[in-house]
Amino acid sequence: MTWIHLEVLTVERTVLSSDVHTIVLPTVEGEISVLPGHVPLVSMLKPGALIARSDDEEHYLAVSGGFVQVTPAFVTVLADACEHAEEIDVLRAEEAKARAKRLLEERGPEVDVATAEAALRRAIARLSVAERQRRRRRHVPHRPSF
Repeated sequence: MTWIHLEVLTVERTVLSSDVHTIVLPTVEGEISVLPGHVPLVSMLKPGALIARSDDEEHYLAVSGGFVQVTPAFVTVLADACEHAEEIDVLRAEEAKARAKRLLEERGPEVDVATAEAALRRAIARLSVAERQRRRRRHVPHRPSF
């Protein structure tokens, strides 16, 4: 199988560095799938799920925005913030979602609507990624070892 190398970086750390065969990215133009040999492109990312698949692994990550550069053999994601599904604190994400919704409902003069909407999108993305990971783990068939 042909591979593409994926690097997911934030200011603080390298979140993922792996050879994969499929990458799904949440760009501002819509969700795209990247396979080895993809045409070069640069795009902005929106908050959402980044999914990277290899033969034996699936990586689920929540990105809060950033940029992606795609070449035929290499994908670099520069994310504003990014975390693996296992790292997501679901309770904190639910609280952030409720806080953002409350701010948007109140819409007082001191509320920055764009900031509240961005916080809501980030919280929803984090919760979605955590839920996908939870469902995937629940439905992984048992493989007997011999």
